[in-house]
Amino acid sequence: MAKSKLVKANEEIAEKVVGGYRKIEESVVGGYKKVERTVVGGYRKVEDAFVDRYLTREGESVEEAKARLQAEQVRQAQEKAHVPGKEN
Repeated sequence: MAKSKLVKANEEIAEKVVGGYRKIEESVVGGYKKVERTVVGGYRKVEDAFVDRYLTREGESVEEAKARLQAEQVRQAQEKAHVPGKEN
């Protein structure tokens, strides 16, 4: 059974609409990802500069200082969760 001209035209329109939507979606998502990378990259630079300037110990790298600080946070959270005399 042959498709009518109307069905064929409808399919062509649908393909073009979907194709246009995909192009717009890719542009929007691509733009968002670029902005996100830029913002996150800028934040990390500021964070690293702050850690380097104020939180590193003598001879310690920024990565080592961050790891040390993270370990201290975990330890403090565990101590807070296991306070003797308090029921959780």
